[in-house]
Amino acid sequence: MHILAWRAESIKVQSAARVRQYNLLIPQPVTHRADTVESIRPDLANLDRPALEEALEERGQQRFRARQIFRWIYGRGVTDPAAMTDLSRQLRETLRAEFSLSTPQLVTRERSVDGTEKFLLRLADGQQIESVFIPDTPSMTFCISTQVGCAMACAFCLTGKMGLVRNLTAGEIAGQVRVLADALDMRGKRFNIVLMGMGEPLHNYDETMRALRILNDEYGMALPPRRVTLSTVGLLPALERLGREPLMPNLAISLHAPTDEVRGELVPINKKYGVKEIVEACERFPLARRRRITFEYVLLAGVNDSPEAARRLAKLLSGVKSKVNLIPLNAAPGIPFERPSDATIDAFARILSEHHLLVSVRKSRGRDIRAACGQLIVDGQHRSPGQTLAAALRLETSADDARL
Repeated sequence: MHILAWRAESIKVQSAARVRQYNLLIPQPVTHRADTVESIRPDLANLDRPALEEALEERGQQRFRARQIFRWIYGRGVTDPAAMTDLSRQLRETLRAEFSLSTPQLVTRERSVDGTEKFLLRLADGQQIESVFIPDTPSMTFCISTQVGCAMACAFCLTGKMGLVRNLTAGEIAGQVRVLADALDMRGKRFNIVLMGMGEPLHNYDETMRALRILNDEYGMALPPRRVTLSTVGLLPALERLGREPLMPNLAISLHAPTDEVRGELVPINKKYGVKEIVEACERFPLARRRRITFEYVLLAGVNDSPEAARRLAKLLSGVKSKVNLIPLNAAPGIPFERPSDATIDAFARILSEHHLLVSVRKSRGRDIRAACGQLIVDGQHRSPGQTLAAALRLETSADDARL
């Protein structure tokens, strides 16, 4: 068999496995609820301020106390109720006895030669996630996870090889920001957040949006929506719902190909929500003045990097207020693609620019510590049923490839 034909057939087999994995996993995301006495007590980290006000009022406390508690937790980084000295002794005792306050635990911290830092965090149930600090982008940026693993199974992403273990709670999502802000001495300083770590944010919609409300609260970190970017492969019902939110982050769409034929091989969810439907949804998406939708496009040598692909992409996005972020592949063991040459990348970007699209080429950061885009993966954890299924499908695919 000709090598190009073999490669195409191999990708088809892998994609079919990923689609089967996706269809089985996507209906059943799980959000952690510890099966212990601890879970009976409300977790302060999971409560936005209106919910905390209600919980306090139910216990005979005044609602304004929630503002003070938010200032302690998010403004000052204090997690011990005994240290919240402007609260009454009775309220501090109530917080200690009737509430919990979970915070992800820092396990390891790695620093790249370019200043990027990767944080491995352990959650209350022992699962682990990764978060990344990217300095000088030109702003300081926290890359945050929304799930343990991911069900989207994109062909070029290591996280997808984990399968979906479970959703993160709002407290675990916002908790990453608390941990990084303290570790980097950035509490009270300006930084951006990108929801581009492990997981698909819109697959964990409610917890992700609650986390953003917590972080946005004026009595907490007061993080404005313009400093938050949510990246999604395009789960259309959730994307339509996002367009109606009063709290609107910047939107980035992981597109990666201008046609259903190619994108369907790279992003299995495209079998359900195609390129045309996603772009039409983006055309309808409400945008604030001076905002644009970012389309992320991972460049894969010989797959989606041709001049014709660039011209098709330019035509596809001509009706959207957008910018294109080109991401040369961050190659890693287990990813069956290669990075295009610099000349190919430059030619692709030039074609988009000639068609009047705003375009940028993302500089890879943290590649030496496996912290770059598509490289986050946590090894050695207890497998969920979804992970076990994903592993079995990969073994089946490998066996099929070996027989070709």
